[in-house]
Amino acid sequence: MKLEGKKIIQLVSDDFEDLELWYPVLRCREEGATVHIVGEKANEEYIGKYGVPIVSDMAFDEVDAEKYDAILVPGGWSPDKLRRYEDVLQMVRILNEQNKPIGQICHAGWVLISAKILDGKTVTSTPGIKDDMENAGATWVNEPVVVDGNLVSSRRPPDLPDYMREFIKVTSEK
Repeated sequence: MKLEGKKIIQLVSDDFEDLELWYPVLRCREEGATVHIVGEKANEEYIGKYGVPIVSDMAFDEVDAEKYDAILVPGGWSPDKLRRYEDVLQMVRILNEQNKPIGQICHAGWVLISAKILDGKTVTSTPGIKDDMENAGATWVNEPVVVDGNLVSSRRPPDLPDYMREFIKVTSEK
């Protein structure tokens, strides 16, 4: 189990891309990680774009990011909501400053843009936010997965196996 003893934050808000949230959660748990679902409120049900629900374990303001080994940001329309919370941006900044893995897929790059951590990084995302990523100072490439230091980025659901292979590898090495 490659992630035994690791603690990972999985951010959530309504309209997450169902596979882009659930697949990483399940893969990390299969590898032995403890994954906490973190939303605006604890014990709140959030609904994905395709109707699959998930219940949060904790609220944004309850999380001590320094006690975590990595963070996952889902895609869908959720990132546009998540980036409006200073607690979310602070979690991402803290993990970035500590060089801990940050996984982002599809539209999740919006959260990293708002956290102002992409300048000089090479990333991928859904092509729909390519300009946003580049305007934030990143070099955007059209690849299934890109690893640049602690950042692991991916484009869309068909890339999930590549994304999680690299996220698990980077997280296990930290």
